Amino acid sequence: MTIPSVEQLDQLSREDLLTLVKDLIRIVDQQQKRIAELEAEIAQLRQPPTTSSNSSQPPSRDQKANRPNKKRRKKHGPPKGHPKYSRPLVEQPDQIVVAAVEECQHCHANLKGAEPDQIIKRQITEIPPVKPVVIETRQDKKTCPHCQQINYGALPKGLEEERYFGPNPEATVIYYKQPQHLSYERIVETMRDLHGVTLSEGAVAAILKRGGQKAQPAAEKIKQQVITSPVIKSDETSARVKGRNWWQWVFISDAGVYHTIVRTRGAAEINTVMGSLCVEIWVCDCFSSQLKAPAKVFQLCLAHQLRDLQRVIDAAPGERWARQMQKLFRDAIHLRNRFRDGEMTLDGFSRRVSEIENDLDRLLERSLTNEGACKLQARYITHRDKLLTFLHYPEAPPTNNESERALRPSVVHRKVTNGFRSEWGAKAYAAIQTVIATAKLKGEEVFQTLVNLMGTPVLPFLEGSSP
Repeated sequence: MTIPSVEQLDQLSREDLLTLVKDLIRIVDQQQKRIAELEAEIAQLRQPPTTSSNSSQPPSRDQKANRPNKKRRKKHGPPKGHPKYSRPLVEQPDQIVVAAVEECQHCHANLKGAEPDQIIKRQITEIPPVKPVVIETRQDKKTCPHCQQINYGALPKGLEEERYFGPNPEATVIYYKQPQHLSYERIVETMRDLHGVTLSEGAVAAILKRGGQKAQPAAEKIKQQVITSPVIKSDETSARVKGRNWWQWVFISDAGVYHTIVRTRGAAEINTVMGSLCVEIWVCDCFSSQLKAPAKVFQLCLAHQLRDLQRVIDAAPGERWARQMQKLFRDAIHLRNRFRDGEMTLDGFSRRVSEIENDLDRLLERSLTNEGACKLQARYITHRDKLLTFLHYPEAPPTNNESERALRPSVVHRKVTNGFRSEWGAKAYAAIQTVIATAKLKGEEVFQTLVNLMGTPVLPFLEGSSP
């Protein structure tokens, strides 16, 4: 479009002027839309970088700053006055070597009968060479001459014909694969080099499959204990199964930790796990499926909210509402901890709870202009009854960090192994992880738990006669 000069405008007719004005209005509208798009892009570019302090990003993905070239003046090591730490001595060592003083090194006087001024104890820990124990069974096979029936000798429990390894090597394979995230190839090498046990990658898979089958009944028992608890903490993360996206769910209570890997991230999985039960308190993030759980009250994870508020502060350092909301959440958590530690009376605690509730209502009624702050304010208005539940229910935690920590080993496993190549592998992993996580929760030794899981010990057969 050619825009006429000021002198040419006087020569235009009314109709030409109207056409010109309409064209100019259309151009202005187009330019205003384009300006708005560019401003939105600029605002997006100005967003603060995502870090572990303002999002759910793990700290390992944070950008690490280069260490300055200046020499560090601060002295390395513990601060002055820090008590010395040393490895504690074993109370009952396997062997004691006495270094006695029989004569004086200076004058060669006889000191055999003299009591020592001090006995200096030091301990050296050694691992003896590992040699696997092989138990051979010799099973009779006899054909009855009268009826031609084939008869087999009865094998003792623990030495069944389908077994090739005892509980200890099987638990070792599972321990290397699950908590330590070793690949099949590295498990084969480690078992050969460290334990003297030769096995194939197929044998590793068979052991893991058998471990999953053994763990399934124990996992179901743990599940029943979890879902009948008054408080459940839940979270989910992605999992790769046969090249497709599945979801790993975790449900935690004081009774145990239950893991399951399924195709869906929807609320249907929660209903499948819970059945007809309704829990007292459900602790989770703000994901819609979690908020559909059968629970009387909910507690949103305040750690998530603190990070989201920090992202608003990083984008607009002058935003006061986000800082005040952060302070309110932190004050509420600190108040709860002080009351649980016995530092406050019930009356004082109740008074402070009322003050925090009123402060929260005032913050939610405030008029805001920042877009990020407005979104969080709308979220908190919608879920007002789920923000401070932990102040009214002492058994409810203010965050869902326990669930995130429970899923962290699975996230590492996914990154190291790229997922599961079979459905049975995912099911076995979830069942074994349920057993391992519950053992840790109860303070039990993980490896011994796996040994007990894998069946009857075979080493006691060495103490008696051959079967």
